[in-house]
Amino acid sequence: MRRILALCALVATAALLPAAPASAQIEKPKLSIGVGGKPLFYYLPLTIAERKGYFKAEGLDVEILDFPGGAKALQGLLGGSLDIVSGAYEHTITQQAKGQPIVAVVLQGRYAGIVLGMPKAKAAAYKGPADLKGLKIGVTAPGSSTQMFVQILLAKGGLPPDSASFIGVGATAGAVAIMKRGEIDAISNLDPLISQLESDGTIQAVVDTRTAKGNADVYGGAYAAGCIYVPADFVKKYPHTTQAVVNAMVRALRFIQTATPDEIVAAVPPEYYTDKALYKAALERNLDGFRHDGAISLEAGENVARVLTTFDPNLKGFKVDVAKTIDMSFQQKAAAKYK
Repeated sequence: MRRILALCALVATAALLPAAPASAQIEKPKLSIGVGGKPLFYYLPLTIAERKGYFKAEGLDVEILDFPGGAKALQGLLGGSLDIVSGAYEHTITQQAKGQPIVAVVLQGRYAGIVLGMPKAKAAAYKGPADLKGLKIGVTAPGSSTQMFVQILLAKGGLPPDSASFIGVGATAGAVAIMKRGEIDAISNLDPLISQLESDGTIQAVVDTRTAKGNADVYGGAYAAGCIYVPADFVKKYPHTTQAVVNAMVRALRFIQTATPDEIVAAVPPEYYTDKALYKAALERNLDGFRHDGAISLEAGENVARVLTTFDPNLKGFKVDVAKTIDMSFQQKAAAKYK
């Protein structure tokens, strides 16, 4: 009887102990994630996942490395110095054409959120994409989604992709200064940087994809913007690690969807803004882009491929296999877990 009672006590005690951490299953708990302009709202779910401790809760030790633009982060991934990138879904399409298999595993934003802004005088004279010919346009980095955005516009205006000059200005205060000094004719960038330039009248938006209508006007339908993408063999080699990353990102999306704007502002690093009220106002303009479950539809992927084909010479005559750029199996599990 004493042995039975002792055994029962042992079982009861064990039941009260915490379960083994998820990291026991994770093949690669220490990860490096590259991003091109981390303070931008384009990457807000990544910041939330980090700041709210969602990566740690999944058993991950994540180092986030910030680059001047998404193209630079992509280079780090291809060069082997990064494990994962938080960046533009467009890169999964363009890299397939170059023989580099990359797959998106969860969506961050369903709108591009990119704005083309010009000084008031130039904005007043702007009639359409044909007016971009010969202009010096600031982008986060050459080859990034902000440049692709302008090249899509140029194609709509019947112009080749090199009709304008592209200058990498980053996504921080340096880009604001360059625009204010008049060193560029226009800027293709994102919030909160764009809202800062709009607030003091430095620029006016002439093309704006922060809303559903603006996004559809440029891209023609459903779109996949910021996402988490990895080399195709990463998900095969590290499935539990991939699931943990996607879990953290979907949980971050749920936080953004249920939190108040003030709670979201409180969750980001204070160095992300100089004017808290302006930052909050900009955030509110972008929140609709995060109202989704992290899934990328085949329709959205095919639409991205279609618009990229309008200007990218590497995609001319190339049959994009969109299905190979999307793996939503991890997102489906995460969405079921975090509703």
